[in-house]
Amino acid sequence: MSQIQPVNFRDIGGIPVANGTLQRQTFFRSGQIVNVEPQTVDFLEKSCNIKTIYDFRSAEELAKMPDTVIPSAAFKHLDILATASANQASLDEMMEGTGDAYQNMLLTYEQMITSSSAQAGYAQFLTDLVTTQEPLLFHCFAGKDRTGLAAALILKVAGASEQQIMTDYLKTNELRKEANQQIMDHFKDSMSEEDQRQLQIALTVAPEYLTRAKQTITDNYGDFDHYLQDGLHLGHDYVAEFRHLYVK
Repeated sequence: MSQIQPVNFRDIGGIPVANGTLQRQTFFRSGQIVNVEPQTVDFLEKSCNIKTIYDFRSAEELAKMPDTVIPSAAFKHLDILATASANQASLDEMMEGTGDAYQNMLLTYEQMITSSSAQAGYAQFLTDLVTTQEPLLFHCFAGKDRTGLAAALILKVAGASEQQIMTDYLKTNELRKEANQQIMDHFKDSMSEEDQRQLQIALTVAPEYLTRAKQTITDNYGDFDHYLQDGLHLGHDYVAEFRHLYVK
């Protein structure tokens, strides 16, 4: 089964949360769905019953490497970092990034909270979850940053603990190990040792990144509920509505 799944793929449901268990077979996350094999298309259609695919990549990423069509699924593009002043989430940005990749990633996570495109994109995504209650897949390039924050938002709304959220987030490093090594091998002869080190940092996630996003929410909105209401402009009853639908 693992061979036919997209890179960094998982169902984030099935975990115990506040007042129940988050519904399985509904919220799937992964890396990009590009040039995948027919058996992967079949897996997403028939085993996962995917009805909508959300692509959080930039317009440039999408133009260069469009998603493989999944016939059963509608496609929605939400460019999370379109207006961000910091972005080290795409492979091109990782390759072209200057300076400290770790610090650049921290700034990227701040932008995923404060930039207008991120707020609009995540607001649309979370709104769709309660208006179209069908299995969905959400992804970006690596499925680690823009996707990682989206998964964290879903889990937080569902009532997952901070440890549960971080565990899912860090699982990316395990699931992307082979893919990341292939990227490193591809570029090792054309990059300096220092550039390779920075790229390796950019290809992985660190607890501090998600913690920075959480701190940015606190600094700008006071708490998570006010972030949902004032940052994403979701209704006061959003959390209750989501849990009614998906926590059993």
